[in-house]
Formats: sequence, C-alpha cells, structure tokens
Amino acid sequence: MAPKALDYDSLNENVKKVQYAVRGELYLRASELQKEGKKIIFTNVGNPHALGQRPLTFPRQVVALCQAPFLLDDPNVGLMFPADAIAKAKHYLSLTSGGLGAYSDSRGIPGVRKEVAEFIERRDGYPSDPELIFLTDGASKGVMQILNCVIRGAGDGVLVPVPQYPLYSATISLFGGSLVPYFLEETANWGLDIQDLRQSVVQARSRGITVRAMVIINPGNPTGQCLSEANLREILRFCYQENLVLLGDEVYQQNIYQDQRPFISSKKVLMEMGLPFSKEVQLVSFHTVSKGYWGECGQRGGYFEMTNIPPKSVDEIYKIASVSLSPNVPAQIFMGLMVNPPKPGDISYEQYIRESKGILESLRRRARLMTDGFNSCRNVVCNFTEGAMYSFPQIRLPPKAIEAAKKAGKVPDVFYCLRLLEATGISTVPGSGFGQKEGVFHLRTTILPAEEEMPVIMDSFKKFNDEFMEQYEDHRGYSRM
Repeated sequence: MAPKALDYDSLNENVKKVQYAVRGELYLRASELQKEGKKIIFTNVGNPHALGQRPLTFPRQVVALCQAPFLLDDPNVGLMFPADAIAKAKHYLSLTSGGLGAYSDSRGIPGVRKEVAEFIERRDGYPSDPELIFLTDGASKGVMQILNCVIRGAGDGVLVPVPQYPLYSATISLFGGSLVPYFLEETANWGLDIQDLRQSVVQARSRGITVRAMVIINPGNPTGQCLSEANLREILRFCYQENLVLLGDEVYQQNIYQDQRPFISSKKVLMEMGLPFSKEVQLVSFHTVSKGYWGECGQRGGYFEMTNIPPKSVDEIYKIASVSLSPNVPAQIFMGLMVNPPKPGDISYEQYIRESKGILESLRRRARLMTDGFNSCRNVVCNFTEGAMYSFPQIRLPPKAIEAAKKAGKVPDVFYCLRLLEATGISTVPGSGFGQKEGVFHLRTTILPAEEEMPVIMDSFKKFNDEFMEQYEDHRGYSRM
C-alpha cells in the first residue's frame, strides 16, 4: 500500500531537517526525570516567569480589565484597580474593533503600532512610520515571516552568527535555504571580525550560494555580548557593499548588565551614517515582550519594523501576514504597554519603576554570580554576560571524556550535559545546538534562576564538574590551558 501523506517517510524533507536544541534531547530527558519525581531546574530556555520572575503589576492590571471589561462598569472598580490602569484599559479597548475577542488588522492594531513608532522615535531620535511596523505573535513569528520572503530556494543563503540561536538554523532549514555561518571570536569577548564575514561570503559564493541576508543578535544569544556602535557601523557598511538585507534581532535590548556598551539599535546607527547608507540598506528590526524585565514569554507579543523596504514588498509581506488573519490581541496590548509605560506623575509610576529596576538589578548581580561561579571551576572558562539572559561557558573536556562520549554514541558536550542533568537536575543546552568551532565545547544556561538559589545551583555545578574532571582527566598533564 502506498504511504499516506503524514507517514514519516513521506513528510516534507525540510521538516525532518529541522533541529531545535533548546527543546531537544536534554529537554526531553529532563521532562522524563521530572515525571519520575526528580527536581529539575530548567535553565535551557529564556523563560523568566517559569523560574520565578514576578509579572509587572501595571500591565497585568490593564490587560485584566481589557479581558473582563464588565469590571469597568462595576462601581467598586476604583477600589481594586488604580485610576491610571482603568484609564489605560479604556484607551486600549477603544482602539479595538470589539474588544480582545475580535480580530485586529493583520499588521496589528493601528493605535498600538503608532505607540511602537513613537517609542522607536524616542529611543533613536529618528522618525518611525507605523505603516512599516507589524505586530506579531512573539518576535519568532516575525523572523519566520521575513525569512520566508527572503529565501527562494536552496541556492539562497543567510549569514548567521555562530554560536547562534537555533530559531535561525531551524527556520532556514524549514524554508529550504542555506545557512551561511560566520564565527564570533570567543577570545575577543565574542566579537565580530569583518574579514571573517567577508571570507564566509566568498566561501558561500564559491559553492554557488547567493547570500541575500545577514542576521545579528544584539545583545547576543547565546553569547551575551553587546555590539559596539563601531561594530554596527562596520556591519551596515558591509551589508551596503554586499547588497544584503540586515535582520536585527534586538529582543534583549532591556537586558544590559554593564555600562561600557549600552544597547544601541541598528536603525539609529544606520540613520546616523547618512547617505547613501541611510536610504539604501534594507533593515528589519525585531523586538518582543518576552524578554527584558517584562519576561512575558507566554503572551507571545512582538513587532518588526522595516526600513528601506520598497512599498510593493511591504504589500506582499502584509498579504502573507493576512493568511493568519490577526496577531493575538491581548499580546498587542502588552506591547503597547511596554512601549508606553507609566510616566512620572502617574499613580502607578513609582511601583512600575521599583519593580522593573529590581528585576534588572537582580539580573545584573546574577550575571556576575554565574560568570564568577563558572570561572572558579576546573577546565571551565566563561566570558562575562554583558547582556541578554544567558551564560555560555566553554567546557574543556579531557580526551578520555571525549572518548567515553563517542563510545556512548553522544556528541561530547551532549554527554557532559546529560551527566550534569542526571547528577544535579540542572537542565542546560549543549553548545553543539548553537554551533561552535570544531573541537571546542560549551553549554548554555540562563541566568534566570532565583537570586537566592544561585549560590546553591553554582555549588552543585562545581561539585559535579570537579568529580567529572577527576574521573576523566589524565593526570599526566591535561590542564586548563
């Protein structure tokens, strides 16, 4: 009998090629252990609320009122909710076409897109057009929409930083394109070398690949570095010279843990470069409510802004967005609240600032605790997490451990991470899931576990790592290097 359409052997081959390590073998094993009753610390995904980060009060109050508008008619509503939350809920409900249960425009609610444009103008000091802003179900959906438009077939390549967030490798595989890696330099704090970038393009073209786009993740995931203004200028000049569209993944722009390199957007640098760059380089920038001190991952709210994209192409992207009818409406309200939060003088302002500053200051301390903890371990070296939500230590595995991994049929860093999981309950992601240089091994963990639990977690890691190294190290001279 002929195979049915959804039998494994007859599935779309592009679907089978997709790899997504963040929810891969380690995560599945951790879920099994959890079902068996083992306490698991899921540090594999940047999911702040799952690890105890409390939601900000004000946006939840506003969305609660929008979800249950009959509360606004209750004479006692002012006893439960502050006046500014009530006013905001009425404002957002007035922008919808029938409350949160009604579809919006496929690009998102026009009034919320206007608020996003005003946020970008305040941030960058340059105009932003709401008609070139699309609201999406998380930044990931926006990335997928744009890559779907860029990739025409296997001959089209996208430059992606390695180590990279697997959203990019997975989506490029799904759409049948070619990932063109450019390696970040770990010894230079995960810096980017333009000469390496040029070499990546030359090599891709020699294989018949047309390089059409470049991805930057700023601040970096999994590497946590922040790009300098000079670096961004080099990248934008490179995109101009090579005729590439730049995809700026800027979802961690609130997550900065040092003062030397504050976040600066690709759009701002592009505008400051002036002609011809500011009118020629095609740029799509992405942001989300999932990260920063909001951490509202489950709400699935995001946006992308297009710069120098021709009107006919914008129309085609709108058409593709229309296939899904509407981004989810409650998340659009969260996005509006993120870009237009309480202002000085508002009733909720002081609480909002107290909560958001408390989260960011704690994350800054946790970034330092984790970096210092890893660097105190045998055969582990780790760059400081300048931004984002992750630590990406290099694990210098002894040859005997690499041999044991091969015998077990595992990639060496997967072997190490599985042993770590079984011994401690700490669920991480092996560096091989993000890409890394040959013979170099890492793991990625979030810096999100509760601050008070961090010392215990790092002690547990150190104890495991020391015992692992003791077991596999050749004491005739293998060292930290």
